Amino acid sequence: MDCMKGFHHNGAKPNSMKLLSIILLMGIYEYTRMLFGMKNASAHFQRMMDTIFQEEILKDWMVLYIDYIIIYSETWEDHVHYIDRVLSKCTPIDLKNSLEKCSFGQQKLLALGNKVSGLSLAIDQNKVAAVL
Repeated sequence: MDCMKGFHHNGAKPNSMKLLSIILLMGIYEYTRMLFGMKNASAHFQRMMDTIFQEEILKDWMVLYIDYIIIYSETWEDHVHYIDRVLSKCTPIDLKNSLEKCSFGQQKLLALGNKVSGLSLAIDQNKVAAVL
């Protein structure tokens, strides 16, 4: 699962808003939400996600990396139950997932430049070829 506009779920502190301002002909505009690319934005968002999904992570059926959520299970019934739990935590805080970037019930997937399955982890050769 991939969270949509995840960074915008965190508000900017009032003393930081002036640092996030842009000047246009119509006036000065200040961002009130955290922006992608800010120095500590990724760490802050990761901490927020770790806090929200702490129980799921500790039960060892979920992995988070910033705005990527990977849910794994041994049975289809467990998988559906885990997805339901995650989505039920996302809804109250208005954390939306990009359906185009989500895939469910996969036995193999590409995650963060790696081919992942229940049995193996390998580097995606397309990523290697792009660098060479």
